[in-house]
Amino acid sequence: MAVTVEQVEAIPDEYPDAPAGLSAKAAALDPAPLWQRIEAWTSVRWTAREVVWTVEGEGAWTVPLAPATVTSAEVWESGAWSSLTLTAGPYGFEMAGDGPYRITATVGGGDPDVPAAVLEAFRRLAEYSAEIGVYDLTHGRAGAAGVDTAIGGSLKIGFERTATWAARAMVNSGAADLLRPWRRAA
Repeated sequence: MAVTVEQVEAIPDEYPDAPAGLSAKAAALDPAPLWQRIEAWTSVRWTAREVVWTVEGEGAWTVPLAPATVTSAEVWESGAWSSLTLTAGPYGFEMAGDGPYRITATVGGGDPDVPAAVLEAFRRLAEYSAEIGVYDLTHGRAGAAGVDTAIGGSLKIGFERTATWAARAMVNSGAADLLRPWRRAA
């Protein structure tokens, strides 16, 4: 079985539009980093960009991202890259030798309509992320692990978060569950 040893993915010229109905704080966020997090979690791309894979080994190889249109394929021979015509196989393509191979494709840009579940995942991630860096009595409770309240003598309100609350935004916001049908199989 051929193995993908490297994937170089260009940043697309644009990402899909953010969904309607975001709070003012979530709508003010730059949508590009949010789409990048969603794409890091999934194997589907909704806007076009170039991807180059380096593949080694003989046997079946499946394009790891979708939708993909292979634009060129090369094999390393005698110290240089040489053009190659890929052979279709039951799991994608069949690599005849050990390679290495360099496969270039345009990925994304298929169906222009982003599924409703993906837009809802974006909304959840945006709303959760809007709270990162805000620490006052009325904001900043996303990812809270505990809340302290004291009455008497002086009024005290506080809350705690796990150290990973911002890093786990995809999971803690509920976006990850919605993205399961498009999850990257690793």
